[in-house]
Amino acid sequence: MSNKKILVVDDEREFLEVIKLRLEANNYDVITASDGKEGLLKMRQENPDAVLLDIMMPGINGLKILKTIRKENRDLPIFILTAYSDQKRFDKAKDLKASGFIVKTGDLSKEIENINNVLSMSEKYRP
Repeated sequence: MSNKKILVVDDEREFLEVIKLRLEANNYDVITASDGKEGLLKMRQENPDAVLLDIMMPGINGLKILKTIRKENRDLPIFILTAYSDQKRFDKAKDLKASGFIVKTGDLSKEIENINNVLSMSEKYRP
């Protein structure tokens, strides 16, 4: 069985590197994109099993990307990444069917566990 493929879209290079290393240490194949336009392109090219999506990026923000992805794939697990707690954005992301939220912290153990759980559930219900 091959590793699950995760696309991480975030404009913070340092965070991209940290989360890429942590996910790879948990046996995920990781594709990265540093902005929304590149993220949408890689999502379409790579067909990932899940997307981790920064909510606040220049250009195309995470909510617009989430809305676009949901039009193309309503079942793809998409986790919103954020360093800020903004209830209005959270509510909008929930309305757009985000699979979960990941607060950018130094310790990503709980977040990776959440990703594992959502991916195993999505696999269980896939036709």
